[in-house]
Amino acid sequence: MKVDRLVSIIMTLLDKKRIGAQELADMFEVSPRTIYRDMEAINLAGIPVRSISGVGGGFEIMPEYKMDKKVFSTADLSAILTGLSGLSNIIRGEELANVLAKVKSFIPAEKAKDMEIKANQICIDLSPWTGNKNIRPYLEMIKTALQDHKLLRFEYTAHHGNKTVRIVEPYQLVLKGGHWYFQGYCYIREDYRLFKLSRISELQMKQETFMPRDYQKPILDFEEIAETMQTEIKIRIHKSVLDRVLEYGTYDRLAPDHDGYYIVNFPFIENDYYYNILLGFGDQCECLEPLHIRTKIRRKIQNMAAIYDNERSKTS
Repeated sequence: MKVDRLVSIIMTLLDKKRIGAQELADMFEVSPRTIYRDMEAINLAGIPVRSISGVGGGFEIMPEYKMDKKVFSTADLSAILTGLSGLSNIIRGEELANVLAKVKSFIPAEKAKDMEIKANQICIDLSPWTGNKNIRPYLEMIKTALQDHKLLRFEYTAHHGNKTVRIVEPYQLVLKGGHWYFQGYCYIREDYRLFKLSRISELQMKQETFMPRDYQKPILDFEEIAETMQTEIKIRIHKSVLDRVLEYGTYDRLAPDHDGYYIVNFPFIENDYYYNILLGFGDQCECLEPLHIRTKIRRKIQNMAAIYDNERSKTS
């Protein structure tokens, strides 16, 4: 049972006079049976929720009930504020501002200072240091399209620079690995696709609406798949790139070498993405084995050097 879902349900019940089990189930992507279990948990927590049957029925917090501000501890409210504040850095909107205001209203005046200290102990800023300036406005447009069930049209740059025009039903925004994506049904591919926002250009929200379908959630956990595809290669790196290498492995994969170097058992998949990771370490990294990967890296470096040699011959 997810605490964040229970808190979100409570906030929803505070915002709406009454809401049905199926609507809540759709909102939180769970079954109606799970919602009924959540309601039991909320009741056990001391918040009286009642169920109204018939047309227009649903769940509601009993009208005479006044929310006790002691329901949430200082730690609970700090965690909620930290998460919401981090999201509000990248997605602007009245909904988030309203939720933040509601959560803050639960804070007793005598605990406000302590709450501020705790909330400031963790900072979540999802906005990029630099990069594509279209990400934030595109997030806002996709968010609106999700709410209003509007079609999206855009140009998409796929692998190897191939550009296509897509018309898509949007279903979910996804933040994964520090990058924003959205999941939607693509009319061109006649299937569900996960689109990376940084590869999108000329995004437009069309006037046409669509009838939402039972969409397939994207597969976001590739750990098991990666383990079957990954192999270990041996590289020698200088300490100057150690911090970057540690983004892909842990200290137990390293063995000190002389003169400030390390021998690393590096997780590797034979595709352009991983070859580019190694090339990104520049002359501070050498692939020692296996031989065929070392040979391919050498060929890629020679091809890069040939480009610059040709450029010099043109200007000389």
